[in-house]
Amino acid sequence: MNKRTFLQSISLAFWLIAIVCFASSAGAVAPKIDFSLHKLTSRHSGNRLLIIGGIQGDEPGGFNAASLIATRYRVSRGEVWVIPNLNFLSIIKRSRGVYGDLNRKFARISESDPEFDIIQKVKQIILDEDVDIVLNLHDGSGFYREQYIDALHSPRRWGQCVIIDQEKMDSPHYGDLAAIADYVVKQVNQHLYEPEHEYHVNNTHTGQGNVEMSKTLTWFSVLNGKPAFGVEASKSFNTPKRAYYHLRVIEAFMAYMGIAYERGFALSQKGVETAIEENINLAFYNRRIFLDAENVRSHLRYFPLQKGTRVEFTTNNPLITVVNNGSHYRVFYGNRHLTRLMPQYFEYDSGLDAVTMEIDGHRQQVNFGEMVDVAEWFLVEPTAGYRTNVIGFKREGITNESGISIGRKDIRSSFSIDRNGGKFRVEVYREKKFAGMVLVNFDSKSDLLKTASTGKAVEAQPPGRQMGR
Repeated sequence: MNKRTFLQSISLAFWLIAIVCFASSAGAVAPKIDFSLHKLTSRHSGNRLLIIGGIQGDEPGGFNAASLIATRYRVSRGEVWVIPNLNFLSIIKRSRGVYGDLNRKFARISESDPEFDIIQKVKQIILDEDVDIVLNLHDGSGFYREQYIDALHSPRRWGQCVIIDQEKMDSPHYGDLAAIADYVVKQVNQHLYEPEHEYHVNNTHTGQGNVEMSKTLTWFSVLNGKPAFGVEASKSFNTPKRAYYHLRVIEAFMAYMGIAYERGFALSQKGVETAIEENINLAFYNRRIFLDAENVRSHLRYFPLQKGTRVEFTTNNPLITVVNNGSHYRVFYGNRHLTRLMPQYFEYDSGLDAVTMEIDGHRQQVNFGEMVDVAEWFLVEPTAGYRTNVIGFKREGITNESGISIGRKDIRSSFSIDRNGGKFRVEVYREKKFAGMVLVNFDSKSDLLKTASTGKAVEAQPPGRQMGR
């Protein structure tokens, strides 16, 4: 499968993330942000693997690996369910747990706990009768070793291991936890960057009095007849290398379970890094606005949001969300803050969905919510009753920029949406009403037309309880 075909196929599976109001004052109670479940199904029946990332918000290797499974893999036999963002609020706050460690709340949790609903929902997913194996992804300190070597390599460390709670359990197909973990470890150890990165099986013997581990997601799963494994990558690595090893472990589990799949990038540290960083985008108001967030500027001013309504958006990545911060909106990608949207509010016009453009001499219709690649120049053909505003272009006495040939040198680079000064907003208005936006890209890397999600938008939620997906 070539890259173009793969990108087109996954474009049909864009995911939705909720917008929330964010408490800005010190000591304010933080809101809840719901997690999302993504189902990779196939025409050929088989085993079902459940992958959970982001149970602790300061472990980006795990939740980035889970996100890549959800967005860049396709399953052709069996089924994979993915929760990439279980503790989403803690992810965007770079916290192990805003309300305490979520992975210590599976044995007992009060109904008054702000995370009660999250625990109940994920328990129901784990207990689905067709889930065969559960993986809980973590980033752990150092390098686990059965015998003490030094402070970084010892039984007290968690990195680079597959965790089991006990050797065996009562399960019709996957009850020999130790044998399965041993198989996975041997597969992963064929693909190490350094011998030090070797994986080991870590049996926590939870049922023999390990109080801390008895509170965890994997032990809850085992007690309820669901084979479960913890997966740890070392915090000694950067995020792409952690995610690389997580994906090696996940693929070994899929191979053991007979799950067939395709992957849209090379499985290497560099390939993972590229996959994490590319194609980061979101769209607002049913694709009236498209925002390519790769290398986006820290602030985008006069962002045309709809007056008198909640902000709605769709995205192609389950780790992207938008937070209402009162005077502006903050865009997050996992635990990275990408940009601030400084809004200018307009009434919206729905009478136009596209514009006709000439791009380097070629005439084409461009829908709102698209980005087009431009080599030398572009022109927006006039439409009766509408005017064009190219952000950063200014010519004395011109109030409607339709019909004007515009090149990169004609637009001030400081008005670009990206730090390289290559991507610009082309906005269309009917009198004082905003109709829609197109992005033009003078720094294109390919001939592909990038589009945002076509999925149903999710409305912003007020602080406090949110409805689940």
